[in-house]
Amino acid sequence: MKLTRIVLAAAIAAACGSALAADPITQRQDVFKDYKKTFGPMGDMVKGKTPYDKAEFAKLAAHLEVISKQPWQYFTPGTDKGKTGAKAEIWSKSAEWKQEISKHEAATAALAKVAATGDLAAIKPAFGKVGQTCKSCHDAFRKPD
Repeated sequence: MKLTRIVLAAAIAAACGSALAADPITQRQDVFKDYKKTFGPMGDMVKGKTPYDKAEFAKLAAHLEVISKQPWQYFTPGTDKGKTGAKAEIWSKSAEWKQEISKHEAATAALAKVAATGDLAAIKPAFGKVGQTCKSCHDAFRKPD
C-alpha cells in the first residue's frame, strides 16, 4: 500500500513538472535567462571587465545566434497575462514585433560571423548592435521592471 502511494505521488509530481515545463511564459523566460548567461560574459569581455578570450567569445556568440531564434515561439496568444513582462502590443502590433525580431536575429548572426574572426575591434560595434536591437524591442514590447 505504501509503495502504491509513493508511485502515485511520483507520477503526479512528474505530471505537474511536465505541465510547468510546457508553460509558454516559463519557457520563454528560460530562454531569456540563457540570454543573460550568454550575453553578460560577452559584454564583460567587450568592456574589458574580463580578459578577451577569442574562442570563448566566438562560442558564446554562436550560442547567442542559436537561442535568438527560440523565445518567439513561446509568445502564444493570451500569454500577456500572468507573471510576464510581455506587453499586449506583441499581439496587437505583431508586424512591428516581427520586424524587431528580424533585426535582432540579423544582428546576432552578424555578431557570430564577426566573432569567428576574433577581431575585437570589429566585434565591439556588432555587439553594440545586438544590444540596440534588444533595447528597441524592450522599449516597445516589454513592460517596465
